[in-house]
Amino acid sequence: MYKAVPIIATMFVFSILQSGCRQSHTHHIRISGAFALYPLVVKWAEEYKKTHPDIQFDISAGGAGKGLTDVLTGAVDIGMFSRELTPEESGKGIWKVAIAKDAVLPTINAKNPLLHYILQKGLTKAQFQRIFLNSGTLTWQSVMDTPVSVPLHVYTRSDASGAAETWAKYLGVKQENLKGTGIYGDPGLADAVLKDVYGVGFNNAIYIYDLTTDKKREGLEVIPIDINNNGRIDADENFYDSFDHVLQAISEGKYPSPPARPLYFITKGKPDNRDILEFLKWVLTYGQSYVKSAGYVPLPEQSIQSSLQEFKQQ
Repeated sequence: MYKAVPIIATMFVFSILQSGCRQSHTHHIRISGAFALYPLVVKWAEEYKKTHPDIQFDISAGGAGKGLTDVLTGAVDIGMFSRELTPEESGKGIWKVAIAKDAVLPTINAKNPLLHYILQKGLTKAQFQRIFLNSGTLTWQSVMDTPVSVPLHVYTRSDASGAAETWAKYLGVKQENLKGTGIYGDPGLADAVLKDVYGVGFNNAIYIYDLTTDKKREGLEVIPIDINNNGRIDADENFYDSFDHVLQAISEGKYPSPPARPLYFITKGKPDNRDILEFLKWVLTYGQSYVKSAGYVPLPEQSIQSSLQEFKQQ
């Protein structure tokens, strides 16, 4: 069972300040980027400072695109990144290391009149493509031949987003090809669907589930993916009732990848700063013990050892 700990999803800027006696030398590590990673990185920073009180963290969430821009301009030391780098981005000297896994899930308002029908049948990739790649007026009847015609309002991300890029990759396109009303940030997109009985969107899993209860946020549902295209959700496709079951499905490969994906730290070039290197090594070792309880999937041991070996070569 993955233990859950509470987070405040609407708090986007976090700074861990010095406590107790003032240190004679304070070292700063500046981090920005993906909303998906923000809660986990905050937890890591809190725990790291218990044994490294001379380190001060400044952490902000603004989307994967902002994290990349901030790293390239030198505004931060580390970017939180929730998608794969493009060849162009890699060509700019961006270095990355995988630190955890999670997934993007399609969402729907829990008061949708057709909710029971949709949860029973799920949607295939082709049906999701009709929803998110169609700029015309949509109804559920036009998507999955429902008994009655109910409006369908699509929401997507307005910011450069790893979640949107990952969801788009699952659909075979780029983020700019996704249709719908653009909303800033993970919390904003979840709230937009919550406020619209006909709303449909997508979110990083940690913004859908309440970590204190292990259940979905009140008013928000997950649209199950009909992975085998048989027109119904079978037992092995039905794992959305709790966050614990979703994380287990990601870990076991039952949930497709994408929209399951690794999460990364990125830097401008391979890091050589001692404070940053020590923090990254800690994340890949001691830090992995906090991944499950924070609502993410730990990395496979092989991936961890490969990254640590790369650090040893420095």
